Amino acid sequence: MGAIAGIYHIQGEPIPADSSELMMSALSKYPADQSAAWQQDRIMLGCHAQWITKQAALEILPYYDPQRGLAITADAIIDNRDELMDQLQVPHSERSYMTDSEVLLLAYEKWSERMSERLVGDFAFAIWDERKQLLFGARDFSGARTLYYHHDGQRFSFCTMMTPLFALPYIHKELNERWLAEFLAIRGVFEPPDTSTTVYNHIQQLPPSHSFIITQNRLRISRYDSLANIQPLQLRSSGEYEEAFREVFHRAVTSRLRRSSLHVGAHLSGGLDSGSVASFAARALRQENRPLHTFSYIPEGGFEDWTPKHRFADERPLICQTVQFVGNIKDYYLDFKGHSPFTEIDDWLDIMESPYKFFDNSFWLRGIYNQAQQRGIGVLLNGARGNYSISWGPAIEYYARLMKKFNLLQLSREVKQYSRNIGVGRKQLYSILYRKAFPSLVKGRVSGSSSDFPQLINSGFAERAGIYEKLQDPSFVGIGSTDDLPADPLEARIQHFNRVNMWTATGASGCKLSLRYSVWSHDPTNDLRVIRFCLGTPMEQFVHSGMDRALIRRSTEGWLPDSIRLNQRTRGIQAADSIHRMRSDWPVIIDELEQLSRDSRMQQFINMPVLQEALTEARQGLDPNQAYGPSIKLLMRSIILYRFLQTNF
Repeated sequence: MGAIAGIYHIQGEPIPADSSELMMSALSKYPADQSAAWQQDRIMLGCHAQWITKQAALEILPYYDPQRGLAITADAIIDNRDELMDQLQVPHSERSYMTDSEVLLLAYEKWSERMSERLVGDFAFAIWDERKQLLFGARDFSGARTLYYHHDGQRFSFCTMMTPLFALPYIHKELNERWLAEFLAIRGVFEPPDTSTTVYNHIQQLPPSHSFIITQNRLRISRYDSLANIQPLQLRSSGEYEEAFREVFHRAVTSRLRRSSLHVGAHLSGGLDSGSVASFAARALRQENRPLHTFSYIPEGGFEDWTPKHRFADERPLICQTVQFVGNIKDYYLDFKGHSPFTEIDDWLDIMESPYKFFDNSFWLRGIYNQAQQRGIGVLLNGARGNYSISWGPAIEYYARLMKKFNLLQLSREVKQYSRNIGVGRKQLYSILYRKAFPSLVKGRVSGSSSDFPQLINSGFAERAGIYEKLQDPSFVGIGSTDDLPADPLEARIQHFNRVNMWTATGASGCKLSLRYSVWSHDPTNDLRVIRFCLGTPMEQFVHSGMDRALIRRSTEGWLPDSIRLNQRTRGIQAADSIHRMRSDWPVIIDELEQLSRDSRMQQFINMPVLQEALTEARQGLDPNQAYGPSIKLLMRSIILYRFLQTNF
């Protein structure tokens, strides 16, 4: 893992020697075990490597093989090495020390540009084919590793980070106003749907699930499909589905941690996803006499939990139950005293190189990476993508589907059991299901729509950027919300995996955090083998006998305590103390907001009446229970943008 860089002079002129030095020097702010560049006439490849796996310590990157006429630089950990080496007929005697970049070169020789869809893991790489005079590269299906580039017809320059590209004399910072306009207009945490763009003009990014080829003076970007041709899985019993799930999930969890001699850590909350990951990892590590280090965020001291009875702001009691039941875990509970979404802004702008929206979790996301680095963690597991893979199972949506099909006997049995499991009366459930199944027959607007959130963007700026009409489109301003997805749960899940913009922000933050702290994040719930298994499994395995998220609940019997595994009544909630944490900085926050409201440039971008209304409310002091409300989102997003513009333009 690490960062990669490269320059290709398409027209054939030699690359100046200092260009390579400028880019690699800009990467020197990040820790590395080895940093090197390779250059031949009009092509340069660089790698700023961080060694996480045992094979990485043997790896020479960039690597050039004169016999094959191939050169490669790679930021990659390939998780299905064994399957690939079987297909590539690699002798067993060579497999244990074969590097991931060598596997990639063999895959390129055999499958050419079709290789990408066969890879499981996190990767961004570039391969120079000297004989074909062709440059080929790809980014993993969910964008866990970033790849930015500049292309002006004469030169193609790329890097894991954007900032090193600006070290080149022919690339200049210029604000991409359309990107910014869409970023502000989308009310959720998601970024603009065109994932090839960035906040900077002249800097683009290779989207997730995409590859590039430059040949005959032409750049071609194309999407590959890692989830094509998934066949329905037809097993004989629910028990066989559970056994098959445990097998594929175990492989996803262990394929990476067993390749590293460094310590293994994991995010751990009180829920199913991270608990399942931790349980499978801890059991596997026990066989090697290695503990699993878990990191859990807890609220700051003095915080009074304002959340509803069915939510937990402090998940420590639930986490402790998992830790005690699973065993072989060294658990750390971190309150990050003195840190808040406000104190983190400058660090996160430096990490992301761009404005961001996920401020409420920012202090503990970075804090856990920092703690992991201090404890020598190499691989940091999480279960962030579980909602649409291992713990998918939307009961209400499934029951609404049964109601629409008038499958009333099965609906009655399921609702009766579900009502008992969650402690909600059947009459209330049927009312919810009716509104969900037949929304056109329900009078009035459904509450919770994205239109409840005030529009932050200045309408004049929206018009100038060419997106004014999009402001009236709920599917655009509500990207990532129920406004943006079909009501049918199966269609919604398919769209979730097909839309690459759903992955962009989390992929970028995970990649850039790993680079700063030399800690590689790994999410087994996002493993392609797990996703393919889940997409092929019948929906009835995910909602079953009044149980939502049924497959993971049944499959973890004996792996998680029943109090966690079967809990359908309460859930943890993160960052409920975010406003509480900012109370000591509140006067400073108000001063900065008043300053930015007078800034002429911000007045062009921001809907100032909306901001002033939120600022008036903030002057009186926001209550901690407004942590997820619109006012704090408007205010914090404005400050983040203001700081970004001040620093970069």
